[in-house]
Amino acid sequence: MMLWIVPLLPVLMAPVIYLGGRREGRIGVTLLALSALMAVIGTLVSAMAGHWQGSYALNAALVLQLGVGPSSQFVALAIPIMAFPVLLFAGAYEQAPLGRLLAVMVAFVGAMELLVLAQDMVTLLVAWELIGAYSWALVSHHWRDRDRVKNAGQVFLVTRFGDLGLYIAAAAVFAGSGGFGYQQLAGLEGSLLQVAAAGILLAAVAKSAQVPFSAWLFAAMSGPVSVSALLHAATLVAAGMYVLARLQPLLADAAWLMPAVMLIGLTTALLGAVTSLVQSHAKKLLAASTSAQYGLMWVAIGAGFPGVALLHFLSHGFFKAGLFLTTGVAERQARSYQLANMRLGGRVPTIALLGGIFSLALAGMVPLGAAWTKEQIISAAYTTSPWLAAGVALAGGLSAVYATRFQLTMFGPVRFGRTRQRKPPLSEACRFELLALSVLAALTLGLSLFWWPEARRWLRQPGWELADGHLWLLAVSLVLVVLGMALGAMLVQRGRLDVQQGWKRSAFCWWGLEPLTLGAGATLVKLSDRLARFDRDVLERATRLLSRQASQAASVLARRDTDGVDASLRGSAAAVTRIANVGATAGEALSERLPGSLSGLVNRGGGRARQAQSGQTHHYYAGMAIGFAVLLTLLLLGDAL
Repeated sequence: MMLWIVPLLPVLMAPVIYLGGRREGRIGVTLLALSALMAVIGTLVSAMAGHWQGSYALNAALVLQLGVGPSSQFVALAIPIMAFPVLLFAGAYEQAPLGRLLAVMVAFVGAMELLVLAQDMVTLLVAWELIGAYSWALVSHHWRDRDRVKNAGQVFLVTRFGDLGLYIAAAAVFAGSGGFGYQQLAGLEGSLLQVAAAGILLAAVAKSAQVPFSAWLFAAMSGPVSVSALLHAATLVAAGMYVLARLQPLLADAAWLMPAVMLIGLTTALLGAVTSLVQSHAKKLLAASTSAQYGLMWVAIGAGFPGVALLHFLSHGFFKAGLFLTTGVAERQARSYQLANMRLGGRVPTIALLGGIFSLALAGMVPLGAAWTKEQIISAAYTTSPWLAAGVALAGGLSAVYATRFQLTMFGPVRFGRTRQRKPPLSEACRFELLALSVLAALTLGLSLFWWPEARRWLRQPGWELADGHLWLLAVSLVLVVLGMALGAMLVQRGRLDVQQGWKRSAFCWWGLEPLTLGAGATLVKLSDRLARFDRDVLERATRLLSRQASQAASVLARRDTDGVDASLRGSAAAVTRIANVGATAGEALSERLPGSLSGLVNRGGGRARQAQSGQTHHYYAGMAIGFAVLLTLLLLGDAL
């Protein structure tokens, strides 16, 4: 259970940081946020040393599990390390409400830790939902701006659509195994395995901003610059790549999956590089380059080298966070993110120097660590196909073009700009901003140790397989990088990419994906709005009307009940009373007089009978004898005649 502390600690610290933002000053709330990250790092180190595990059984089938493995411990440790200088910069650079911003960023780190340490699909889904909600809150941090809120909704809708894939995958795992564990995913067969693989791919594509879901990164640029650094370097965009790298060995039986991953990755790397090349907005240039760099990681995963992808994630995280933060400093000087308005030249030399280190890493220039990880990806792709390796090398060369253009248009000498007027130096940044950028630059430079042969033995310790390098591949790649940097400088000097027409306009809008995504999102929002209005204006009104009618009907029935039923009861009672009275009178009379009358008749009959019989019997006998004699005489006379 101890491992649950790692994701829960920053989530529980978030309310404290939020309240601290109201009571403490800028330094106090920043220290609270940094303390939370330090606590996460310390807890993680203890977890790795003690091989902590975590599980919580909701029932026999639903068991939430956390674990520390080679890949998870690497990424789990990298996330707070990347987030530390970003939060330090945010504490010095961002405006109020600082407490809320830092609190959500720290909670976001906790959600990412939960995602990375998850060992089952349900825990993964919980973390997946949390990072989606936190990303929405961060992008819409300045919520009074309706456009920012709209863009945050755009990000939320697109990533939510991809989330459906993860639900489908979890359902397939449960249907095939009766559980949700990652190991049970490996036991799937047949159609359930294909469904699970397709669901995971959909979720990873959307979250990792791969084609055709790349354009949501442009909408995410509405967030503060430190938020962009955190999302692109360590958290949201990395989630899709990490899940794919973590589950890649378990999905090996889905034969179509890894070729699809390589195709999507290479397509995104090439299209994203060209999109980045023609951008005039500094943050959008970096956003498109994020898609392209993660596309390279996808190629490494598809080729069977997830460890190489994670190493490139580490190097990319440090220099990409540094690039976003230097962009923030430049925007403060130029009052705009438009590259054409910057050309800061030598006015901010320290920031320009630090930005140059990050840009060289983005270009893949030797001896920086990012160059080594990019060469590893080219070598990994070569194990699958020389054409795939050529595509990755071309994407690397294009990255050198847009990295050079970014650096020269933002911090290049005045001669690269359109004016030669000398301008006074600017105050570059406060000491905490410089400290954060210096830490990221030192980490970027420190990864140059990857070129040291002994370092490869260390990097294989987690059990990762590294690709065998080829000297001629390295030479070809370096030539492309140098040519790319020369081409980037030439394009800046001539301003060839400043006018957006033809294919450049299409690439500028992410090859039509940005308006398509915006249109789909707007349509969905309108549909939701209309459904809400239908619910409010029709369903609720109908419900209220029905309720009112039912109430009136009930009132009528109540009155009728009172007037009718009660009257009926009263009438019935009166009728019964009358019947009772009739019974009491007529019945009594009938019951009493009838026997009386019968008795009288009997008495009179008896009296008559007594009169007929009393003292007169001999008259009857005499009458009868006379009658008999008369009759006999008549008979005799008749015979004689």
